[in-house]
Amino acid sequence: MMNALARMARIRVDENGSMAIETAFVAPVLLVMALGGFEASSMVARQTELQSAAAEAAAVVRAVAPETASDRATVRDIVATSLCGKTQPVITDGQATCGSVTVDVDPVYRCGTATAYVTAAGSCGSAVEYQFIKIDLTDTYSPIWAEWGVGSAVTYDVNRTVQVG
Repeated sequence: MMNALARMARIRVDENGSMAIETAFVAPVLLVMALGGFEASSMVARQTELQSAAAEAAAVVRAVAPETASDRATVRDIVATSLCGKTQPVITDGQATCGSVTVDVDPVYRCGTATAYVTAAGSCGSAVEYQFIKIDLTDTYSPIWAEWGVGSAVTYDVNRTVQVG
């Protein structure tokens, strides 16, 4: 019995291997925190990139009011090219797509003091009609943890509306 108590006392004061045990507990937590920080910074960076592209599009619209569909397509192509980098955007049904990013540039109208926009010109009747260009950027980002069943993809929807007439 005395021999077992002496062994227990020696084990209690022996610190060999304690660093390995502490590392085994702390390392997974630190790795998850690092991965989460990286993914969160990637999401914020993507949101900032889309906001910058929308601001660029709004500046182009203010500089040269795109009155025709061809002018609006040019603005759309400028924004899509800016977001795509070296990859060429794919144009289908008036939308520019680059990866998961979709760019729309459409005219909308507001009748008098109404807060809602209408899509058809001349639908205001006797009210004063104001013309706007609406810029829509949508994107989807799938963080790594969504692949493991935690959470889901993040959808970005950045809109700018610029009055042109």
